[in-house]
Amino acid sequence: MSRKALGRGLGALLGSDQTVSGGQEALEVDVDLIDPGSEQPRTRFDEDALERLTVSIKEHGVVQPILVRRRGNRFELIAGERRWRAAQKAGISKIPVVIRDVADGDLLEIALTENVQREDLNPIEEAQAYQKLIERVGLTQEALAARFGRDRSYITNYLRLLRLPEDVQHLVEEGRLSTGHARTVLGLPQHDQQRRAVRHVIEKGLSVRATEALVRKSLGTGSEAPTRKVTPSSGDPNVRAAETKLRRALGTQVRIIQGTTDGPGRIEIAFFNSQDLDRVYRALVRVGDEM
Repeated sequence: MSRKALGRGLGALLGSDQTVSGGQEALEVDVDLIDPGSEQPRTRFDEDALERLTVSIKEHGVVQPILVRRRGNRFELIAGERRWRAAQKAGISKIPVVIRDVADGDLLEIALTENVQREDLNPIEEAQAYQKLIERVGLTQEALAARFGRDRSYITNYLRLLRLPEDVQHLVEEGRLSTGHARTVLGLPQHDQQRRAVRHVIEKGLSVRATEALVRKSLGTGSEAPTRKVTPSSGDPNVRAAETKLRRALGTQVRIIQGTTDGPGRIEIAFFNSQDLDRVYRALVRVGDEM
């Protein structure tokens, strides 16, 4: 049996008229017969947003069916957990569902597709789901980018967030640290350095650009003494623009260090492990081949 194309999201599963096989309309089942999905990528639910949805369901009911699969005499949720939770809070006894026969191997991909298309995941949840698809489904970063309509650099940058220490990841999940700030502090090689930078960012309310300056300053105060005086790139807008373009192209922290009076300088490109080094190397070689 051929596998269904999942990258198009729920439309390919529900159909435009939201009917089950045989042309039947969505069924209604007891809310208490539905169990949470085993591959739900979401781990956090905004209580305020959930409360607003609960109020809407009390007034209008559940307008869009949720997606489930049969598990014996019960059902497992595939997509629509917010609606299911809100229906419970609203005291609704039955909820409209569409039942699909979904294999275990497809469950994560369907759940992730639904949440990504609805923009329901926080950045860490999204990154963790991408990582699971790489490890368990065998998708490459290129395949993920094509599947979800993203640039490959987008996938790469989200996966890099998982290299942050767990306490910093929690700040991103809670919305206290933006992804822009998080990606910037990844330019620091040690977790302790990243934690100190994040504390400073939050305490001082630094912008992403100010955080980049903080990271550059931290990188310039290492144990290795410079052999000559260098001029920080922050003084030259053209060099700053070049750094920004390189960071976007390579998906990692890049620093251009100029020598004094048009003397020799250097470009520093950060990488975090052998796999990341290989990625950066291939990106540089690809650019070289195109020149």
